[in-house]
Amino acid sequence: MVPRVDHAPVRATVLDAPGRPLRAIDDLPDPEPGRNQALVAVHACGVCRTDLHIADGELRAPRYPVVPGHQIVGTVLAAGEGAEVEPGSRVGIPWLAWTCGECRYCRSGRENLCERARFTGLDVDGGFADRTVADARYCFALPDGYGDLEAAPLLCAGLIGHRALRMTGDGERLGLYGFGASAHIVAQVALHQGRRVFAFTRADDTASQAFARSLGCEWAGDAMGPAPEELDAAIVFAPVGALVPAALRALAPGGVVVCAGIHMSDIPSFPYADLWRERQVRSVANLTRADARELLDLAPRVPVRTHVTTYALERADDALADLRAGRLEGAAVLVVDGELP
Repeated sequence: MVPRVDHAPVRATVLDAPGRPLRAIDDLPDPEPGRNQALVAVHACGVCRTDLHIADGELRAPRYPVVPGHQIVGTVLAAGEGAEVEPGSRVGIPWLAWTCGECRYCRSGRENLCERARFTGLDVDGGFADRTVADARYCFALPDGYGDLEAAPLLCAGLIGHRALRMTGDGERLGLYGFGASAHIVAQVALHQGRRVFAFTRADDTASQAFARSLGCEWAGDAMGPAPEELDAAIVFAPVGALVPAALRALAPGGVVVCAGIHMSDIPSFPYADLWRERQVRSVANLTRADARELLDLAPRVPVRTHVTTYALERADDALADLRAGRLEGAAVLVVDGELP
């Protein structure tokens, strides 16, 4: 292991139990990287709807307290034995924290479905802290041209959104249901691919509708109302099961609805006629390292421009509250090391 000269307690914001407010502390034990691990000084960490599901108990951690956060941008401080990452390099750390490499999913190129997978900010401590330890295999080089704050949303909102976009095939008319952190990135990629993009939001969310149109979406309106024309594909980002039948009703024959969230309220029943003529409903789970490399290579070529609202680390609860209430435009990012812009 590369020797370290700095040893100090870690400043973090932790979740003690589901439904409890996050708690700021400054005495978390200083971590050491083990074999194949990297110790990372966290500069910024995106705040994801999955963090909200963890805080609310819809996804339960195996132990508490836990440090949330899985859209981490930082600098490698030290590398454990066997870790193929250089101290001093800037890296991004995503939701998928570790896979076994041995199960049938890992061996068939589907490590996102690994039977023993661990996830950042749920099974292992994440980025709502000024230092964290991560499996070096899941530390990714970040593209030039993105500051720490701008890069953070690419690491989940971008990665999961891009995987969901791939699952839609090559349909020209794409509907995005829920226009938050993921959708504002996916819209830019889809437009770069030559698609037509339609944004579906709450009927009264005129701010999100205007934001979608400013990014190039040709229409934005009520998710529960009729679409302006038939869609070839739709991605449901909002964790609202009722949007799935609504998206199905908007599809042309042969179209697909992709559910991109890790948690969603129950999907209500719908008539078979809405599914007939080879329409599909499918989900997307997690990501692979190939997904990460593909999007991080693509982003500067689009170029994707992320829109962020920043919060101090100690205000992580405020970021979650704003996310829950739909008060954000784009993505929320915690500034861990440095001053708020």
